[in-house]
Amino acid sequence: MTDTIQRPRPTDATPQPHTLTAQGVVGIAVLGLATFLAITTELMPVGLLSTMSGDLGVSESQMGAVITVYALAVALLALPLTWATARFPRKTILVTTLAGYTVSNLVVALAPSFAVVCAGRVIGGVAHALFFSVASAYATRIVPPRLAGRAIAFVYSGSSLGFVIGVPVATTVGDQLGWRLAVGAVAAATAVLALVALAFLPSVHGQSHPHVSSARGWARSGLIAVVTADLLLFAGHYVVYTYIGPYLVTAGLGADAIGVALLVLGGTGIVGLLLAGAFVDRAPRQTLLAAVGVMALALAALPFVHGSLVGTFVVAGVWVAANGTTGTLFMAAAIRTGGVSPDIAGAMINAGSNVGIAGGAALGAQVFGGAGLGALPFSASVVVAASFVVIALARRGFPRHGHAQETLTTSSLRVITTSVAAITSSIRTVPGAGTGAQTTGRTAGAASAAPAAPPAPRLRATATVHTATGSLRTVTGSIRTATGSVRVPGSRRG
Repeated sequence: MTDTIQRPRPTDATPQPHTLTAQGVVGIAVLGLATFLAITTELMPVGLLSTMSGDLGVSESQMGAVITVYALAVALLALPLTWATARFPRKTILVTTLAGYTVSNLVVALAPSFAVVCAGRVIGGVAHALFFSVASAYATRIVPPRLAGRAIAFVYSGSSLGFVIGVPVATTVGDQLGWRLAVGAVAAATAVLALVALAFLPSVHGQSHPHVSSARGWARSGLIAVVTADLLLFAGHYVVYTYIGPYLVTAGLGADAIGVALLVLGGTGIVGLLLAGAFVDRAPRQTLLAAVGVMALALAALPFVHGSLVGTFVVAGVWVAANGTTGTLFMAAAIRTGGVSPDIAGAMINAGSNVGIAGGAALGAQVFGGAGLGALPFSASVVVAASFVVIALARRGFPRHGHAQETLTTSSLRVITTSVAAITSSIRTVPGAGTGAQTTGRTAGAASAAPAAPPAPRLRATATVHTATGSLRTVTGSIRTATGSVRVPGSRRG
């Protein structure tokens, strides 16, 4: 046997909690709100494109550059900035990114010219380059390991709320009171949240030795395939979504109703988010294939219903709902590969997403300027179909079942309430040495004077360990647990 078992590297000097604490709940809520404002900052120009272009004296296709420059800043800086700041306290970095969003929005709101708007957007891109890579990994470290998948799903719910509420409200305010006021209001909100995060977000240490691996390791673990599929998915999506306002207007929507339209479409993304939360641990590959396939088909169908506003809304709603599942599933897939530390995985997904956004916006501008708005959905469908092919072929990056990695193993919502109830209870632990020996430890906070627990049933424990070239099933013997059966790294070739 030539395989070497790759044990998960420590991702943080801060030990993960065994139970879901009140501080962890507050932390996840703050991260969700921060994600909401981050997405609102990134995508406000989508709804305000026509208003901004008219005020600044540039065409709508040129105005799309404010999406492109933002995304390029993220794509170029996400990985190097995440690596360079890996040793800094995570709370400091997160608050700094919120301050960066504040400065970005202020510069844009006060900008006298298109060039200054682009400069302000670059500042936001720099903040964004760090934010999502830090936030996703942050979420996994302030909750019990078994809740990590759900924590990521909750944090990413802020993204959907950004689509559902943030961008539509900013668009409506911009249409009624001016786009500068809308952007300024978001600047004020991010400033307030930065102070809230500083006061209430749990502290998490940086990584003394962030695991970056190599290109060969990324390929072997499936991480490159995950990033590539994510890039293509975002590129296809933003070919159309960058110009969704003008597209809906040509379908018969009034120019003053774009904000309401985005609110309706964004609401369908919540459906996708709920599906992602339900299946991120049980059937990640199947769910992602279904979502991306539906996206490609819906985009291809858009031109056929373009003469009907109702038909356009129905098909676009299916497209956006399917897209709502993808953020959580791609991030979870990247972390589960185990090829790099969670922060680095987040940075790579963040970079890949924004390369896709920049490329999609740029391709959309070319198609828009050349063939017109009607050609956008077909172009987008082809790119999304390419993402589907990568997912279908890359079984290592997108396994049928979630990897047995300790940081992402949740199965049902019931474990959340179980964790809350067990905050003050003792927890038995099993060493990771895999020797078959039995230990019964108490977590910090459980007094040694507590009465001894009655012997638990003796069980035979098996599980899967994912290695560089395959998986091994082992039988480690029998162990005692506090609650019954338990899965441990386990020796049969899989």
